[in-house]
Amino acid sequence: MRHGKRNNALSRTASHRKAMLSNMACSLIEHKRINTTLAKAKELRKFVEPLITKSKTDSTHSRRVVFSNLNNKHAVTELFREVAPKVANREGGYTRIIKLGTRLGDAAEMCMIELVDFNELMLEESKSKTRRSRRGKKKATTEAAPKAEAKVEETAEAVEEKVDTPEGEAKAEAKAETKEAPKAEAPKEDKAEGENNEEEKKD
Repeated sequence: MRHGKRNNALSRTASHRKAMLSNMACSLIEHKRINTTLAKAKELRKFVEPLITKSKTDSTHSRRVVFSNLNNKHAVTELFREVAPKVANREGGYTRIIKLGTRLGDAAEMCMIELVDFNELMLEESKSKTRRSRRGKKKATTEAAPKAEAKVEETAEAVEEKVDTPEGEAKAEAKAETKEAPKAEAPKEDKAEGENNEEEKKD
């Protein structure tokens, strides 16, 4: 029975399990992402995240506590120099687990566990996404309303002209007169100029 056994033993003894998790944690800190099984990744997250939180305060005591778990000087210096400044503003959730499907041999669930602040592609995507506000939609609708009204008025005028009503006929006649007026005046001017030229020739 597993009453009260909250952690996954991963089919290993306590010493073997601790050594495996510390090795995986060192690899994660060094390479920023590793591929492993889903069960191991979930246990590694519980093991690593408290150490990353500890690394935010760079003191002798915190370095000794982290070293007692990792047992690797290079991993400790990497954690305090590179990882800690990047996660300084983050309050938790330093790692991300991405499922990769099942393994061919034993169909075990595989995944990739990575440090969130070191995935540059996902950080760029989150910056490029802008938050859309509802206020912008209201402004667009208010600006579009007068334009729509103007279009409606134009279409109404066109319909009035087409419809056989006295108003439509009057408007059509007025437009026809305005179009014909310049055409009628142009030949008169030409005639007047022609008469003047003939008079000059006679003289």
